[in-house]
Amino acid sequence: MGPTRGYTIESLDSGLRLMQLFLTHDSLTVSEAAELLSIGRSTAHRVLSTLEGRGFAIREDSGRGYSAGPELVRLGRPAGFGAPVRERVGAVLEDAVLRTGETVLSAALIGDQVIVTDGRESSHPVRVMLERNRTRPAHATAGGRLLLSRMTTEQVCALYPQERLDAVTPHTVASRPELLAELARTRDRGYALSRGESVQGMNAVAVPLAGSTWRDRLALAACAPADRGDDAALERRAGELLRSAALLGTTG
Repeated sequence: MGPTRGYTIESLDSGLRLMQLFLTHDSLTVSEAAELLSIGRSTAHRVLSTLEGRGFAIREDSGRGYSAGPELVRLGRPAGFGAPVRERVGAVLEDAVLRTGETVLSAALIGDQVIVTDGRESSHPVRVMLERNRTRPAHATAGGRLLLSRMTTEQVCALYPQERLDAVTPHTVASRPELLAELARTRDRGYALSRGESVQGMNAVAVPLAGSTWRDRLALAACAPADRGDDAALERRAGELLRSAALLGTTG
């Protein structure tokens, strides 16, 4: 049911409806927004510019369209918390912990933070402890990098407006150019790595688990003590995680 027409503020209504469009469209041009909302191009342009000024939209480098901005991403409900999704992801996690022998988890992105939505602990006496609902800086974690790599460069730069990034450990990527380069490598190889960057002595690898847009993406990660997580082991676990993720019916 729409708003009562006598009490509608037209410009506010247009802005709210445009924000809703970003829940179903990864990007929009001014013409597309105007057509979908049945408003003039000049009105669509003003609304998009206003949303951009408040961080709810960002202009793409091409100049031809707009994407969801960091404020809208932060407001979005992260994937993986609803009962139906948790049940389906649970079967993947059970399979992944058996395949890898290490602690596994699912993670979602909230702004520049990654949150653990669920997981299963390794049976090794020395293992990574699972911390459900714990948030960590996305740029320092394998799951966070995997999810950031699925975003546009413009969206990543909007989330990280400063050149310097927080160094969680001495090994953390601490600049935006370094992060962008690492995200490019992640896209090329199909999985993300973190070597002692979020927790010293812990290495991790993450692959796509579900979702095709920033609204519903999840990462599947395996975390292990560094002495069981050299590059060869991480690469092997990436393959094992991908096989587990395939049980969900989609990995991207």
